[in-house]
Amino acid sequence: MHLRRSMDWTYNRVVDLFAESRKKNVDRVAPLAVRMRPRTLEEFAGQQHFLAPGKLLRRMLEADRLMSVIFYGPPGTGKTTLAELIAQYTRSHFEQMNAASVGVKEVRAIMEESRKRIEHGGKRTVLFLDEIHRFTRSQQDILLGDVENGLILLIGATTENPFFAVNSALVSRSQIFQFQALSEEEISALVRRAIQNKDRGYGSLKLSIDDDALKFIAITSDGDARRALTALEIGVQSEIGNGKSEIRITLDIAQQSMQRKAIVYDQTGDEHYDAASALIKSMRGSDPDAAVYWVARMLEAGEDPRFIARRIAILASEDIGNADPNAIVIANAAWQLTERIGMPECQLTLGQAAIYMACAPKSNASAQAIWQAMDDVREGRTIPVPKHLRDTHYPGAKRLLGEGTPIAGEARYRNPHADERGFIEQDYLGVEKNYYIPTNRGHEADISQRMADLRVKSDGKTTDGADDGLLNQPSGADE
Repeated sequence: MHLRRSMDWTYNRVVDLFAESRKKNVDRVAPLAVRMRPRTLEEFAGQQHFLAPGKLLRRMLEADRLMSVIFYGPPGTGKTTLAELIAQYTRSHFEQMNAASVGVKEVRAIMEESRKRIEHGGKRTVLFLDEIHRFTRSQQDILLGDVENGLILLIGATTENPFFAVNSALVSRSQIFQFQALSEEEISALVRRAIQNKDRGYGSLKLSIDDDALKFIAITSDGDARRALTALEIGVQSEIGNGKSEIRITLDIAQQSMQRKAIVYDQTGDEHYDAASALIKSMRGSDPDAAVYWVARMLEAGEDPRFIARRIAILASEDIGNADPNAIVIANAAWQLTERIGMPECQLTLGQAAIYMACAPKSNASAQAIWQAMDDVREGRTIPVPKHLRDTHYPGAKRLLGEGTPIAGEARYRNPHADERGFIEQDYLGVEKNYYIPTNRGHEADISQRMADLRVKSDGKTTDGADDGLLNQPSGADE
């Protein structure tokens, strides 16, 4: 018995030694971004709006009351790393899976192992399910039972809005934490830490970085720590490859080491709708600089330029309207040119159109008018066309509507061209309703003044010859 225990101890010791050796070999070839992953919550960069002392996630961890959570945000902001740190902090068994490459069978196996581990007094399991939005609703349903019973602590990660992409039942059982892109200061601090760290970074090298190079990496990485550290690693390794013992990362080296910025943008996701909303609100808010930036942002991300042209055209009517009637003409021309010439040239057209819309006077009076009229048509009582406005060109019209002399009390149509002003006060709707209320902005101020003048000056009478505008006038004269 003693011999067997001794042999077991010796075997485990050897296994442990080999495991440590294997880990060192793996760490040696790991990319800088992997080596520099934080090992404690205190080292974790960013997301202080929920991870700082006193904030919700930190309070949940310290109170050991962590429930299943969903991490939602752009790539490179630390979702995977934080999941690992949470498992470490809570002394839980950690399992990592990607929803794009596993099926229900694998997930069920992990949940069963988690259940057995708890039944035998072992650790709780943290299941980190990356890209959870790639699971179908039915696949997500298999997680509900164990999540609700606390048998498994689920950390789902997604770049998609979980309220649209994740099963609502799972969302209701989870706390959602939205990750933000890291700031320039946080990225700069991470790069400097990697330069100074001797164990995992480049602290053992004679390495420096120029301020303008650091700033370039911090800006161009777009809040993605992985991209920033990868750029630093490429710059350092390329200089080592050139045989240099003292390395200085200049702006030129940083620019050559940085990949072209890949904008986070899904044409069916949040970024698509958020950018479109920002463009519309910038034009509506008369900010040409913001408007042209959002156009550029969408085009650079691969947005269909025709989509942008459609949004500009809609805004021309909805938010500018008759304050500048030329806006809809320019929007239509921009749409047509975009269809005909495509990218990259149509960026000029779209930029010009967006700037014009932003600078134009604003009024949604015509939009409000059609919206209110549509509401009345859908929900109110249908208004019949007044008799004096009805078509009289078909055979039998006179028998149906009268022979030209109206029934007592009934109005008869009078042609506005019979009046020298081109206007005759008469009823065109049959009820008292005021849909269009022009503003005093842009061209609409002229419209408002003209309509007021016509109403004030009109006495309801026609000038000589006005009777030529009655029902029995020649065909076409009443339209």
